[in-house]
Amino acid sequence: MATVHVVLPGDIDDPATPSGGNAYDRRVCLGLAALGWTVREHPVPGDWPHPGAGERSALAGLLAALPAGALVLLDGLVAAPVPEVLTPHARRLRLVVLVHLPFEDEAEARSLAAATGVITTSEWTRRRVLDRYPIPADRVRVATPGVDPAPLATGSPDGARLLCLAAVTPLKGHDVLAAALATLADLAWACDCVGPLTREPGFVHRLRRQFAATGLTDRVRLPGPCTGAALDLAYAAADLLVLPSRRETYGMVVTEALARGVPVLGSDTGGLAEALGHTPDGDRPGLLVPPDDPAALAGALRRWLTDPNLRDRLRRAARQRRDALTGWAVTADRLAAALTEAAA
Repeated sequence: MATVHVVLPGDIDDPATPSGGNAYDRRVCLGLAALGWTVREHPVPGDWPHPGAGERSALAGLLAALPAGALVLLDGLVAAPVPEVLTPHARRLRLVVLVHLPFEDEAEARSLAAATGVITTSEWTRRRVLDRYPIPADRVRVATPGVDPAPLATGSPDGARLLCLAAVTPLKGHDVLAAALATLADLAWACDCVGPLTREPGFVHRLRRQFAATGLTDRVRLPGPCTGAALDLAYAAADLLVLPSRRETYGMVVTEALARGVPVLGSDTGGLAEALGHTPDGDRPGLLVPPDDPAALAGALRRWLTDPNLRDRLRRAARQRRDALTGWAVTADRLAAALTEAAA
């Protein structure tokens, strides 16, 4: 089988900074190895996608040291901001860029132009890339995230246990959630906002003040990131996953919740609807609301908390959708096919 050199952000395995992108990268590296590929990992330390001169120089040295004709898969966080590093190697190496979240800027346009192939993690992202950049459609392939089988969450009768699982940043819309929850003080609920707190400390500080000002401090927890068994427990205790993102290219936490039969309330943005999907009968296993709309989010939460019939219907749909989810082996197969094509 082929050898692939995988260029990764330096925090790929840091439990303090879990992310969907890092989880995806780790699982596809393992999946390619399981298929017989030789996988050479090259984590590049730095503040990606905002590298300094040292990080750019390190990446340039890494690429220069690879043999001519080598197949190189680069995480988009590393590749997108440094076209001046990639372009000199465009003829010598087979460069493939894995786009998790398109930046839609001139630097990314030049980086993708230097690539032999592009792999996106959702159909929505593929369409966005093709709409934004003059790239031949046959050079852009999709490998959506897989999901592991998981035990069904038991769920509580009143549906009051809310889980928001995302890095606490403006992009993920925690301030929108805070504004929505402030209007629901008359109802019984508790919400865990699980995710890294270090990416935007100023935003986290303002969010804590927002919760305090509305008297919600004792009903909303921000415990930081969870991985492994602690993450499994967070899902198992949840009645509803709430993902109020302002932008989302897919949302791996959506399918992870559905794998446990937990419905989802999310923003109708990007590829989130694609991840949520439908049952064979056409039902959604959750609710979608416009992004950046606290009133719409609050209205959907109130419906969930006060309508037992809605909760039952969405839980049944989530359990049906659970049966149609694909595993990481499918993702690895699709990625391997795209890499083989790029290497030809």
